[in-house]
Amino acid sequence: QSQSDSGFAQRMFTYNYRLYDRYARPIASLAVLADAAPDWRPSAFELEQLGCTHRFCFPVVKLLDFDDRLGELETDPNPLALVTAAHLYTVRTRHDPAARFQFKRRLVGLLYGQGWDRQRILDLFAILDWMMRLPDALERRLWQEIRAIEEAGEMPYVTSIERLAIERGRQEGQREGEVHGRATLLAIQLVKRFGPLPEAIQTRLAQATNEQLERWGERLLEAATLDAVFEDH
Repeated sequence: QSQSDSGFAQRMFTYNYRLYDRYARPIASLAVLADAAPDWRPSAFELEQLGCTHRFCFPVVKLLDFDDRLGELETDPNPLALVTAAHLYTVRTRHDPAARFQFKRRLVGLLYGQGWDRQRILDLFAILDWMMRLPDALERRLWQEIRAIEEAGEMPYVTSIERLAIERGRQEGQREGEVHGRATLLAIQLVKRFGPLPEAIQTRLAQATNEQLERWGERLLEAATLDAVFEDH
């Protein structure tokens, strides 16, 4: 979750009971909060009607709490540590593109130095590139340095074709950051569940509204096929 939202706790409750209803097994729900409000920490949702009470509590992880552990995050081999560091640096450099360039350059270097397979490099690179956006001049400079890193290490991970695809996605995705973020997250979840996405599905995700993304995300919890997520009804 990337911003304060009065309906967030209710959605956590809804996702949890839908999964329980489908699989008839205890479900653990964890909220990862990526907003910039230190005191916003929703952790429960309660219903009460005619003496019947239902209280749903869930653990919360606040990414801002890791701000003083950036050094640990940069050396941690867990891919999520690198993504968390990217988020924190993005928040820290909101009005300082020069500093963001330096942090992004460093994280890309760390990404390439982990010894991960090519697909993981590409997946994580796409996330870092989306999170830590730079002005055009700094972006071009970064790509030059990435090319130098790849040539020095004989690691042709981000080809010119993939770079153009990322750039096209950025140009086409000049919508609200939350919409773009939800589309990116949903795409990752769909790939993990159903495999590579057809071009038509990628196009629908790129052009989707916030409401559509939320509806598809809810369907993903129960859908047995990719078509079931996107079917019109």
